[in-house]
Amino acid sequence: MARLTLAFFGTPEYSVRALDALVAAGHRIARVYTQPPRAAGRGQEEQPTPVKRRAAELGLPVVHPTSLKDQAVQDEFAALGVDAGVVVAYGLILPRAILDAPRLGCLNIHASLLPRWRGAAPIQRAILAGDRETGVTIMQMDAGLDTGAMLLREAIPIERHDTGGSLHDKLAALGSRLIVEALARLAAGTLAATPQPAEGVTYAAKIERAETRLDWLKPAPDLARVVRAFAPAPGAWFALPAITHALPERVRVLEAEVVAGNGTPGIVLDDRLAVACGQGALRPLVVQRGGKGAMSADAFLRGRKVAAGTILK
Repeated sequence: MARLTLAFFGTPEYSVRALDALVAAGHRIARVYTQPPRAAGRGQEEQPTPVKRRAAELGLPVVHPTSLKDQAVQDEFAALGVDAGVVVAYGLILPRAILDAPRLGCLNIHASLLPRWRGAAPIQRAILAGDRETGVTIMQMDAGLDTGAMLLREAIPIERHDTGGSLHDKLAALGSRLIVEALARLAAGTLAATPQPAEGVTYAAKIERAETRLDWLKPAPDLARVVRAFAPAPGAWFALPAITHALPERVRVLEAEVVAGNGTPGIVLDDRLAVACGQGALRPLVVQRGGKGAMSADAFLRGRKVAAGTILK
């Protein structure tokens, strides 16, 4: 297999496995591009991205420009003389000058079966929509939003209990395998690009904070998918009524099941936290209070009684 000189563009934990796979395959990583550090935690100290941390462990050169539109940044990239760029959840737009500089172009590892779920949150959107399968597409990047021609595409089923977290891990593993295969075949001239079909295009919009709140007016099966899609992070949630003069308490739901029951949406139906929905009922199984670790709903109820008839918001 040809050993290529690559530039790697990635930011979150999802990108790290692909970086490891490229290094393990013997490719030379000329430079790693990631987003700038951001303030996080109670102290609001700047934290490096997961990709920057891993690149530092591997001894790889890392840069984090705020934009790739600057001429100096583009000139520096062109001077690297890389064979290809590999892009995995980078988070910044690659201008034409960056896309065209590598000999083999820039390849993207996208966590969906394109053209379904172009955009920022394909993993969560697939679960929310009740899709039965998803997968990874290795795409030859162009100037559009995930519109480039497809090089490799492989599907996996979405299992009944898959969450955003479990599907993230499966797709990260699949993508890291496929990108190594795609680079080898592209370098050998044995991989042809296929344009995406015009039919079946959907967009995976960025997850908004308001979407993570459980809307009890919706059917219970829909809310069960909300819980799965946002577990373990950012986490679906509901608000418990305030005790005396305290503020309402936000409780994250990390696992839940659909159960029989009906009533006014949002009302607690029993002493085990079954909640009436627009259709059926949802029982949280694993929850998390602010600043606490995840716990079973039974353990939560031993410390914070929620009586039948309580209205959740």
